[in-house]
Amino acid sequence: MWSLLPYAKKYQKELILGPLFKLFEAILELILPLYMAQLLDQAISEKNSQLVWLLAGKMLLISCLGLFFVILCQYYASIASQGFGTELRNQLTRKINRLSYAQLDQSNENSLITRITNDTNQLQLALAMLIRLVIRAPFLCIGSIIMAYRIEPKVTLLFIAVLPIFIAAIYMISKITMPFFKKGQQLLDQLTHLVAENLSGIRVIRAFSKTPQQITRFDETSDDLANTSIKAANIAAILGPVTTFVINGAILFILYFSSFSINAGTLKQGEVIALINYMTQMLMALIVISNLVVIFSRAEVSAKRISEILDLPEETIADEKRMTQKIETIRFDNVAFQYPNTKKKTLAHLNFTIQEGEWLGITGPTGSGKSTLIPLLTNLYPVSDGQILFNNESSAYYSSHELLSKIAIVPQKNILFSGTLRENLQMMAPDASDEEIWNALDIAQCRSFVEELPDQLDALVQASGKNFSGGQRQRLTIARALVQPKEIIIFDDSFSALDYQTDFNLRQALRNKLQQATIIMISQRLSTIAEAEQILVLEQGKILAHGTHQTLLKESAFYLELAKMQGLEGGFDYEK
Repeated sequence: MWSLLPYAKKYQKELILGPLFKLFEAILELILPLYMAQLLDQAISEKNSQLVWLLAGKMLLISCLGLFFVILCQYYASIASQGFGTELRNQLTRKINRLSYAQLDQSNENSLITRITNDTNQLQLALAMLIRLVIRAPFLCIGSIIMAYRIEPKVTLLFIAVLPIFIAAIYMISKITMPFFKKGQQLLDQLTHLVAENLSGIRVIRAFSKTPQQITRFDETSDDLANTSIKAANIAAILGPVTTFVINGAILFILYFSSFSINAGTLKQGEVIALINYMTQMLMALIVISNLVVIFSRAEVSAKRISEILDLPEETIADEKRMTQKIETIRFDNVAFQYPNTKKKTLAHLNFTIQEGEWLGITGPTGSGKSTLIPLLTNLYPVSDGQILFNNESSAYYSSHELLSKIAIVPQKNILFSGTLRENLQMMAPDASDEEIWNALDIAQCRSFVEELPDQLDALVQASGKNFSGGQRQRLTIARALVQPKEIIIFDDSFSALDYQTDFNLRQALRNKLQQATIIMISQRLSTIAEAEQILVLEQGKILAHGTHQTLLKESAFYLELAKMQGLEGGFDYEK
């Protein structure tokens, strides 16, 4: 946990003043029983009303001052803890967005969400408790013993005797409950995963009539979490009766011992009340310390989980270059790629060249490695062997950020974000004008349905674009990449939800309006890629065939079979 405290450095003032004000409040709390004793032993017993009002006024003033210091401490603790949590969440989000694909593959999506939310909240709570109680609780323990010693040194032995017994009880209960708390966190992760899985796949679950099974899985995990939490709570609840027993036992002993001292005239009734107050303060402070142990133990686990992400190495490129020239050629030179922690290469022996303004079509069966080419082109994954050359310069010299400034990607999954249509379309070009947006919508064949929307570009988009059809989402995703077109545009099976006429119209618009752009199209629909200057046929990560549509019909049996299944074995008529 301490390793993450630098993220709270903006709040040094709050980190100092908060505990300081709490210390002042603790000092006042230790003084209060002395005035109570004086009130009973002098003012009331002597029927001195003037002294009663004086002491009552002092006690009221001390209480008000204590309340004032507590409010100040709470105020500073809130500012520091909330600011610390916000900074931590921001840093985690920035870090996750900078991670390479390989690092993201090693991190579970639900685990990352839990770290940003639950783990950060645990650390926020720990920092708030650090400011409010870490100094106060030990100070009250030690201060109570010292103040009791000033009143009656012999009774101090009871304080010292009770201390280790109570600490031992706290330690035992904490040690027994900690495994339950850890298991509870793991079960909470599982429950979060199940909820996310069920919500994202609810249509599939219903389509296969698996709703009862999913409900059973959720119920079992939920019951397991509830039972674990109940066990932990039951064990932790023992601390309450133990505390009550120890406090009452200590009070009985104080009263018993004090009766002899009172009879002997060495102790007064008010001082007995003060001793009882100090004993109660000490034991209550110990309970607070026991709770802090649990809070800080949880926070330590959360801090390690967060540090695992923050400590991941970022992409660093020696002699990094800026791509100042236009990309005239892209060449794959014997490129191979293997995913981390796998034994088999996903891609191997890839050799081909793309010239500026050319269209490259890529097809092949599912799992042939088509989509894996995209993160290699943008350096989100480093190649395992060989090299990718841009204008005869290795891509290894360029950061993914630099390459993405030249390359636009339309992914397989059509993702729209909640907000307005304009905000979604300006995502890659925040300063894009309305004219540029409408031009992109024209190319992507979106103008007709966008113009029909009541607010047009300012129309609201629901989460994941659920208020648009699949084809509309796909076209809007394409339009987003075309608002300010890059030199290279990659379509990863991005025409799959379009009818053949819309598919054709969109490709014609790309040809007419983006003549200088280099287009890479990945698709299993041959009509989408048939007019490309060159087509790659991939199988098991290797190039099975390479050529134009007409050449491949003659030379590749696999391509011909695919064309027959799609009714294109006689060639392709672009006009139709």
